[in-house]
Amino acid sequence: MAQTEFFDNLETRSPAEREAAQMAALPLQIAHAQRNSAAFADILKGVDAASVNSRAALARLPVTRKSELLERQKASRAQGGDAFGGFAALVRGPGMSRVFASPGPIYEPEGAGRDYWRAGRALFAAGFRAGELVHNSFSYHMTPGAFILESGAHAVGCTVFPAGTGQTEQQLDAMVDLQPAAYTGTPSFLRILLDKAKEAGTDIRSLTKASVGGEACPPSLTAWFKEQGVDVYQTYATADLGLVAYETQARQGLVLDEGVIVEIVRPGTGDPVPEGEVGELVVTTLNTAYPLVRFGTGDLSAILPGTCPTGRTAPRIKGWMGRADQTTKVRGMFVHASQVADIARRFPQVHKARLVISGEMANDQMCLKVEASEVDDTLRGLIETAVRDVTKLRGDVHVVPPGSLPNDGKVIEDARSYQ
Repeated sequence: MAQTEFFDNLETRSPAEREAAQMAALPLQIAHAQRNSAAFADILKGVDAASVNSRAALARLPVTRKSELLERQKASRAQGGDAFGGFAALVRGPGMSRVFASPGPIYEPEGAGRDYWRAGRALFAAGFRAGELVHNSFSYHMTPGAFILESGAHAVGCTVFPAGTGQTEQQLDAMVDLQPAAYTGTPSFLRILLDKAKEAGTDIRSLTKASVGGEACPPSLTAWFKEQGVDVYQTYATADLGLVAYETQARQGLVLDEGVIVEIVRPGTGDPVPEGEVGELVVTTLNTAYPLVRFGTGDLSAILPGTCPTGRTAPRIKGWMGRADQTTKVRGMFVHASQVADIARRFPQVHKARLVISGEMANDQMCLKVEASEVDDTLRGLIETAVRDVTKLRGDVHVVPPGSLPNDGKVIEDARSYQ
């Protein structure tokens, strides 16, 4: 697919040039986080920032997951301290334009400046252009979603109607009067608007493009939108990180943003998986206002081979493929993905492991399936002992050939019957 326009020249850099630039920026960002973020001064204590100049060095740093961010924020607030838990490198004033609250609550700062969340790149790829009106139906209440997309629309040169959520009839009236070309919001609310317009005979044919997020938008729904005359593209952004990845006209995965370094790791660990394997998306942002280092999103994805047919050369991910937190309860005990990884790590012969929980309620059975070339009865017994030592539960061990386990990111599979 030919692409003649890009948001900026960063999108068409050679992969080698991009990697070199990001690895050069990485040690500076690590040092900045250590100096200006109390949380990362603690998390990265003793780390030589100058030495973190490669993906291998980055992979040796700890992963900070949202649950830890929340706990640090709660602890700090309980002591009358920083509401951000020491993660922000900003102070209130001209450099911090807004504060948001996500469920938890987790508080996130918004730094000053044009397109702080870097969403303009995603909207441009979705066909948004200067002079167009964007109907923004993300919530303007407490959470940052609406502001992420609004700032991106402004960066492209669009005007924004801040519709927010609800009040469907009034939103349709505004669409008739204002004739927006584009929509931002959840795919489910866009479908509601289109269905209601059709029922009422309301003409909103001015709407021809959309950038959606906040929930899954499967190909079947994208096709339905196309039938209604709206080209819909997915944008993957979070309140912590801003833009992470975005869909293009090629519709072959999501292209990674230029301002993030992404790793795919084994769920429950910080260990990168081979390219193409499904794992947890871990992001290091180059944003100096909120310098998150190896932030675990909790989302599953995988790196796609090659580059986007539109000419954008950044790596691509498959998109959202589920959640990485696979904690489950077995016989009254919590079992975590990190425990499965701990067991596998003890045995060099084991390449990959998957804990399958089966049986019916009150009759749980555990089987650790391991990919290995050769495992004798002695080693199998040692692995079973490790299962018991780590989880405090008994479980069988079943050896399968390398490549046999599904590539779906699951480390714990709950196959129990709940009927």
